[in-house]
Amino acid sequence: MLKFLTRRLAYGMLVLFGVVTVVFVLFTVLPGDPARMMLGQRADLASVESIRKELGLDRPLHKQYLHYLNDISIISLHRTDDPQSLIYLDPGSYTYKTIIQTENRALVLKKPYLRRSYQTNRSVTEILLTAFPNTLLLASVSILFAMILGVMLGTFIALQRSAMLGRGALIFSVLGMSLPSFFAAIIIAWVFAYLLGDYTGLNMTGSIWEVDDFGRGEYLSLKNIILPAITLGIRPLAIVTELTRSSLKKVMALDYIRTARAKGLSEYRIITRHAMKNAMNPVITAISGWFASLMAGAVFVEYVFDWKGIGVVIVDALEHYDFPVLMGAVLLISVVLVLVNIFVDILYAWLDPRVRLQ
Repeated sequence: MLKFLTRRLAYGMLVLFGVVTVVFVLFTVLPGDPARMMLGQRADLASVESIRKELGLDRPLHKQYLHYLNDISIISLHRTDDPQSLIYLDPGSYTYKTIIQTENRALVLKKPYLRRSYQTNRSVTEILLTAFPNTLLLASVSILFAMILGVMLGTFIALQRSAMLGRGALIFSVLGMSLPSFFAAIIIAWVFAYLLGDYTGLNMTGSIWEVDDFGRGEYLSLKNIILPAITLGIRPLAIVTELTRSSLKKVMALDYIRTARAKGLSEYRIITRHAMKNAMNPVITAISGWFASLMAGAVFVEYVFDWKGIGVVIVDALEHYDFPVLMGAVLLISVVLVLVNIFVDILYAWLDPRVRLQ
């Protein structure tokens, strides 16, 4: 298992390196001068050049790339001979511990440094850590809703052996996948929070924390997560239902299921202890992929319901060409995707012994 985890982590690091390279090149070639945007269009040339030098934008592209890799790495190179020419672009924004030190170089251990926002001068890490828990909560509730309800519906349809139910599940899957999230968000908010708001008691907009109208500070409002979670969960729900139905139907027709019946095992034990474990691999693949995509694809839903998450941060950063925030958000989502895939690989080995043999 240790060799397996090491290999998966190595693959994950290669993926992250590729993402970092693509993201850096993409946001470097985009039009727009961050220094000019920070100072305004009427800023004088000397001020613009000073900001560009402070941000490291006056350096050659390959040096900017190496500096960026050095910033986001947990093990970095630090210059000690000239404090004014540190490899870090913002040496006052981090703490580090020296591992190895020579006459004018030091290898240090530190937290990844994602730099600062061009617009607010806030730490990108601080911005993302403020928004990420909201997106993580919304994505987790959405995927749990889709997983629990989808597995139950798919199992029920598969065990009924009804052609009509099978065609109905297929139609539901196609419709669920075809429904855009932004359109579903508008319709669900309009119906359940506007037309039926007096009966449901739900709000059209709102985040997990709301400010009290009487000046008593913030309070937790869990009801605000209901509509965005259902909206985000519709598409994975359709996929999980269809995958569970088709996969379980195939497994129930295999020889070892007939052998288990011949031995006198109860139908409940056959389904729960034998069939479901082998039928869940494609479902887990879909759930893991959708969970990662929900972390990145909740932009429209978060905007419609005014849910303060990563999606809103990404759109605001795109609107203002705030490249450090955009790059940090993409890297955060990539790390989540890699970790989810590693966890799913481990779960595969637990569910299906054939994976361990391979």
